[in-house]
Amino acid sequence: MLNKVLTINGGQPLSGSVKVRGAKNLVPKAMVAALLGDGPSVLRNVPEIKDVDVVTGLLELHGVTVVKDQATGDLTMDPSAAKTASSNEINAFAGDSRIPILFCGPLMHTIGEAFIPDLGGCKIGDRPIDYHLEVLRNFGADVSKTDHSTVISGRNGLHGAKVRLPYPSVGATEQVLLTAVKAQGVTELKNAAQEPEIMDLIAVLQKMGAIINVQDNRTIVIEGVETLRGYDHTALPDRNEAASWASAALATEGDILVQGADQQDLSAFLNTYRKLGGEFDVVREGIRFYHPGGDLNPLVVETDTHPGFMTDWQQPLVVAMTQAKGVSIVHETVYENRFGFTDALERMGATVQLHRHCLGSAPCRFNNRDFKHSAVITGKSTLQGADFTIPDLRGGFSHVIAALVAKGRSNASGIGIISRGYEHFVDKLHGLGADVEETGGRA
Repeated sequence: MLNKVLTINGGQPLSGSVKVRGAKNLVPKAMVAALLGDGPSVLRNVPEIKDVDVVTGLLELHGVTVVKDQATGDLTMDPSAAKTASSNEINAFAGDSRIPILFCGPLMHTIGEAFIPDLGGCKIGDRPIDYHLEVLRNFGADVSKTDHSTVISGRNGLHGAKVRLPYPSVGATEQVLLTAVKAQGVTELKNAAQEPEIMDLIAVLQKMGAIINVQDNRTIVIEGVETLRGYDHTALPDRNEAASWASAALATEGDILVQGADQQDLSAFLNTYRKLGGEFDVVREGIRFYHPGGDLNPLVVETDTHPGFMTDWQQPLVVAMTQAKGVSIVHETVYENRFGFTDALERMGATVQLHRHCLGSAPCRFNNRDFKHSAVITGKSTLQGADFTIPDLRGGFSHVIAALVAKGRSNASGIGIISRGYEHFVDKLHGLGADVEETGGRA
């Protein structure tokens, strides 16, 4: 699927409705958590995306029975026959996703050890696994790292730990949660991420019998328990996909009802969306996003951890900013290389200048480092079709939005990358009236 090409004839507003299901940033992690139970778990509202396929394959390699209800899409996962998988089999998943690192704690609790292949994922910034490994050592794990893989053993038992994250990393917070719930003793995690997807993972673990106390000042305390049971859980909707379609509606001067979108989890996005000049109506089915007419407003946006403006929201919204009249500024404080996608926008005719300086309210952790992490967008730009290669998940969606805005034809290579996080992406574009055609290799 990665070598497929999407031909896009731009210039038409997107109009209609799309449905978002369970969050990409929760569902695979909840699937991993099923390994911790002593009985089957049921996960509902599961989207058909690549990351779900990757985790399904890894679970099955480790002896977990995964059954999908074809009518509802719900997954039932039974870990009762969990086993060690061969390194060659696991390596077949190398480069597909960063999710395998989160198997460490559950596998150590279940079978005593974990083998982790080289990790893939979007090339948007430095996301090394070294801190994950150091966290696991704090729990008493024995870590052996080679050039191409990592073996983590917990056969001597895991114990509670005091962990303070240098940055409220979502992945590291998930690592601690999935390891601490069955470690002996109490774990105190400071400077933890508290995104809605983290809170939903905590809800999953609590249903399994975990004892987790979320305190003030980004502190989470976990009391380890000996056994956990299976869960029955409905995943929260994907707020990032909802925001992406909202940006597509605004940039193309369209009107999209995003079924399943949740107002509460999108609060920071909705405020920014309205300041930029977009409008929305919260309805029973979800949220209707639309361009109300007139000029869009230039805006200053700074990404941050929750409850701030999420980094995954900025790339699609930058395309809408190219259609605002005036100068907009985006200060990226989460991933240092998130603006690589703007090269294609400039080739289409957008005016985007990247800067190493912090163009935000305060200097961030990338200040005085060699990262172009601030962008100045000057509009309104008339975009022209161009050929480009999808660089990553959110940047790829942004490229497609720009091509839909542009006059003329664009060819997007590697469109399959978007399937990692957007369910039935091309079908949804067709449903919204986009003039697109997919060609190329087989999935």
